[in-house]
Amino acid sequence: MEKYKGGRKRLGNRKRDHAITLRFNTSELEKVRVILQSYNLDFGKRGTVGPFLRKLILNRETVKEKQIPDGISNLSYQLNRIGTNINQLVKVANYKNMRSPNANLEREIEKSNELMLELIETINAEN
Repeated sequence: MEKYKGGRKRLGNRKRDHAITLRFNTSELEKVRVILQSYNLDFGKRGTVGPFLRKLILNRETVKEKQIPDGISNLSYQLNRIGTNINQLVKVANYKNMRSPNANLEREIEKSNELMLELIETINAEN
């Protein structure tokens, strides 16, 4: 027969070894206070907020959000690259104080505009 030792029960494999720190601004913290009050919990009482937030998060069902198809994510990457190229061309034009860009720059800008329109049409067609 085991002798009663008293004290806290051992958690065993349920022990919480990992910590996540949350930081809230004033308005966010006020929202947390309101939520706790709606459950009749005291925000100022030690050991109330952490367990409540843990249960609130872990007892929720996960919702799978729609993922962007690979084609569209690649499309957005290409759009980003085009935007970067346009930005670089504009920087060069401004750096050289070019009042009227040369023919090559105009052609590149027109070409990038055409590509942008095609990409926008493609995105709209897929949605």
